[in-house]
Amino acid sequence: MKVGELIELVDETIANLKIAIIANQNRVFESPHTSYEFAQRALELQEDLDDLMKAREMLAKLDPEDDVEEHFSEEELDEFLRLLELLRNANAHAY
Repeated sequence: MKVGELIELVDETIANLKIAIIANQNRVFESPHTSYEFAQRALELQEDLDDLMKAREMLAKLDPEDDVEEHFSEEELDEFLRLLELLRNANAHAY
């Protein structure tokens, strides 16, 4: 996998997280019974987004045509890809 391809996956995940954060923030005002849960979820998603933004900044410093395996171990890459998949497929904004 090339660094540029990984950046595209990170960008897609970042976009999904931004949508989920906004959706959860909007749901805070729906009911006083569930507002805390939605506010808490929005904060958790924001932390994940901040971490992904840092990872993207680090990846952007690398040559997009380099193989990711040149910079990261196979174990690190597999774990990061699993995390991206979980965050993309969480559908935190779909209730």
